Amino acid sequence: MQPSPKAIIIGAGIAGIATAIRLAVHGFTVDVFEKNDHPGGKLYEIKKNGFCFDSGPSVFVQPENIELLFELAGEDINQHLEFKKLDITCRYFYEDATVINAFADRKKLQQELYQKLNEPIHSIENYLDEARRIYDDIGKIFLNHSLHKKNGWRLSEIIQTLSSTRYRYLFSSLHAVNKKYFKNPKLVQLFDRFATYCGSNPYEAPGMLQLICHLELNLGSYYPKGGMMSVNRALFNLAIKKGARFHFNTGVEKIIVTNKKATGIISNQKKFLADVVISNVDVFCTYQNLLNDVAVATKFLKQERSSSALVFYWGISKSFPQLELHNIFFSKNYEEEFKYLFDKKLPYNDPTIYINITSKIEPGLHATGEKENWFVMANVPADINFSQPSTIQSYKQNILIKLSRILHSEIEPLIETEEILDPQKIETGTGSYGGALYGTCSNSRTAAFLRHSNFSKNINRLYFAGGSVHPGGGIPLCLKSAAITAEMIIQDRKKWKYEE
Repeated sequence: MQPSPKAIIIGAGIAGIATAIRLAVHGFTVDVFEKNDHPGGKLYEIKKNGFCFDSGPSVFVQPENIELLFELAGEDINQHLEFKKLDITCRYFYEDATVINAFADRKKLQQELYQKLNEPIHSIENYLDEARRIYDDIGKIFLNHSLHKKNGWRLSEIIQTLSSTRYRYLFSSLHAVNKKYFKNPKLVQLFDRFATYCGSNPYEAPGMLQLICHLELNLGSYYPKGGMMSVNRALFNLAIKKGARFHFNTGVEKIIVTNKKATGIISNQKKFLADVVISNVDVFCTYQNLLNDVAVATKFLKQERSSSALVFYWGISKSFPQLELHNIFFSKNYEEEFKYLFDKKLPYNDPTIYINITSKIEPGLHATGEKENWFVMANVPADINFSQPSTIQSYKQNILIKLSRILHSEIEPLIETEEILDPQKIETGTGSYGGALYGTCSNSRTAAFLRHSNFSKNINRLYFAGGSVHPGGGIPLCLKSAAITAEMIIQDRKKWKYEE
């Protein structure tokens, strides 16, 4: 009987955990090395003074990606994770006191937009139907398969994809596409916002990104019981149950390469050998720090980085009934905001603000009494200079002024506790260069093809998973990345005996 193949995964982010599950189920001995003291990467838990916050990703869509993992592992997901569909996916606030509820029910959404923005019902109907079609005809192919291996595509899929790809998807910006569908600038701004789901600029990113809104407004947004940390815990516990071993507070110094083949790692000055190595670390940091390949690492810096984030975790001593689980407070001049974000790379005095409040769903779990836990985020450039105290305080004051004005209540006196996450902390904690949340952005029509593949073309048995590689960042795409990577390894394993 042949021994089980050994896999080493560097990084216990969501993609690393999901890859561990898939390989363990297929008979691999899996060891995951994580420099932090917790799994989840950008998703961990902050507890302070009676308040509890999810640190990172807060929007939960496509739960079927997780359901597939539990099904693959032969486990009942209901024993590990509960979630419910939201009636309102997000509440949008504008400076002129307009408030839009993005209802999950399409008819309610159509009525909301007609009554408040005078937007014809057929506009949103046509837009969401087209978003669904783009996802079904094009998105599924791009997101579920490797773009870098010939056998990743079937001829019929290629023909279908090419026949469905219209000129405007690639050569018009998302903003230009949205302007053709909607007459009200507020609604254009609302749908422009979906470009930020992959850290991109709607005035530059291709119209193909129209498919992103399909995930939230057609398929639905969900809330996992216990908050997003429950997703992390469920996947981590599943990986443990399937036999994966996790080594926390154990950073990796080097990937061992012998005769152009990854054969293990060095951690704490000790060698750990394996049949395959998977990096769930930012691609730039993998080449720069773990492979000592400065030339290749430098090439990645030529690609435009995604946006980063400045997050304030505020324990608020008051309940705000006008707020939902997900809330957006738009800037007056969206185009100017993105010029500052991507072109000027300077602080903007009127940032769009996102607030997530899980205590709206589970009030006793994340905050006590009438108090609320606010996750307050503004997009900032992927640049550790935005971690300067003066910059952070400037953003904080602008955010407080904006929120106090729109909510008709002084916010600063209500803050009982505060934690801050900035680009430098994101880079230090997760290895994401500059604090970029999604690696590279999608501000060009070739971005999807320039994103790093899920395998190394020069080093055999070295693979990649996570937000900095295909197909992109965010929990849904990280789970798809893990599926692509694991399937490659399982298929490639059949050839290993001929390589020995």
